Amino acid sequence: MADVVVVGSGPNGLAAAVIMARAGLGVEVYEAEATAGGGARTAESTIPGYRHDVCAGAHPMALASPVFRAFDLTAHGVELLAPEISYAHPLDGGVAALAWRDLDRTVEGLGRDGRAWRAMFEPLVRHWPDVVDIAMSDLRRVPSGPTTAIRFGLRVLEQGSPLWGVRFREQLAPALLTGVAAHAIVRPRAITAAGAAMLLGTLAHTGGWVIPRGGSQVIPDALIAELERLGGRVHTGCRVDSLDEFVPTRSDTPCAVLLDLAPAELLRIAEYRLPVRYADRLRRFRYGGAACKVDFALSGPVPWRAQGCAAAGTLHLIGTRTEAMVAERVVAVGRHAERPYVLAIQPGVVDPTRAPAGGHTFYTYAHVPNGSARDVSAEVITQIERFAPGFADLIVAVNVRTAAEMSTHNANHVGGDISAGAMNLRQFAFRPVARWNPYATPIPGVYLCSSATPPGPGVHGMNGLYAAGHALRDRFAIDIDPLELLRRPIPRLP
Repeated sequence: MADVVVVGSGPNGLAAAVIMARAGLGVEVYEAEATAGGGARTAESTIPGYRHDVCAGAHPMALASPVFRAFDLTAHGVELLAPEISYAHPLDGGVAALAWRDLDRTVEGLGRDGRAWRAMFEPLVRHWPDVVDIAMSDLRRVPSGPTTAIRFGLRVLEQGSPLWGVRFREQLAPALLTGVAAHAIVRPRAITAAGAAMLLGTLAHTGGWVIPRGGSQVIPDALIAELERLGGRVHTGCRVDSLDEFVPTRSDTPCAVLLDLAPAELLRIAEYRLPVRYADRLRRFRYGGAACKVDFALSGPVPWRAQGCAAAGTLHLIGTRTEAMVAERVVAVGRHAERPYVLAIQPGVVDPTRAPAGGHTFYTYAHVPNGSARDVSAEVITQIERFAPGFADLIVAVNVRTAAEMSTHNANHVGGDISAGAMNLRQFAFRPVARWNPYATPIPGVYLCSSATPPGPGVHGMNGLYAAGHALRDRFAIDIDPLELLRRPIPRLP
């Protein structure tokens, strides 16, 4: 048996696998789907020649993640393309708020609220590595930049409280910020949503919200190539139904199993091995608002009414801050919004390889209640047409994946929850249960490394890094910084 078994091949599982292999251990990865990559896969889901990202499409954290910076995605053949405008937020009347990578240009476009936007983000942009250290930590250590931590915390508290509107006077800036906060799929004024807005907003003005050339699949493919170079293997189409074949009967056997799985999946394959109290706490883990994914193959670029939207990689389609608040509240209580929040990505802004000449892929998802079986593509098209009249005339093909269907393509997306667990304050601090080491399960040698552990969702690999660090120390007595393992140049194998 291998020294290390990883179940699930999302970015977290693969990051953990590469770290363990670089420590000199034998690693085997098992993936239930036919293609490895988890939430970072790419497929021709509409018609041949049009490559669509299955879940994650734009990657604010790819350039910033300590894991990917240490691994050096560029050196492994991944080209991350940064649109000039990280994200746009159109409003009725042909106007839009634009988050340029250049903070000064963003400020210029926000009218009277430009100074307030600068005051909010400039200190964070100047010290963005400290912001990343805060937001991507395991929540068990003191941040490296205490001053930035205080600034970050104060802004999160402001935007997560009734004070969230005090800073702004017009509509563009608050809408721009609320569109980012809604990524958390909770009420936009929640503390966790405010934290997401501060992190993602900061990254928009640094390296940008990058889009990988060729599709998100290139990120897991680069990790897999490195793992295989080191002698590891990835087995696709291998659904694990029990831990029995991987977990040794003796607890002192030096091996480790890392699970890139949601708590529901851990219960499915190992409930009989778990202490009753721990299993009960996993059953109480809550899954949050969901996404209905709608992919479009288009015959041309989207005809946005507002200037600047055509150059944005990502767009938030909902309207004003008030409209966003109403729509997200409706979803939070289990109903469908008449005008849902729609996140859209147009990869062709920087990556012409996604579609045949003249064609474009267009990525969208709408927020819906968990478990929803409703096809909301009509509502999505209506919301796009609101800001881009004539869009419907460009549609060549559509592929819809309802929230209820999401878990059939990725078991971690329970009920369509792409965050692998509700991002409320309690489950942000204690993912998946309240214990000092959230990665180690009560089963000796078995660790969780999915987005259901700190620091939560996103294509950044940090959950895998933290779990791998614990496994190396606990199971193999290898006390080394996992980031150092990723930074080390490894000789080419014969």
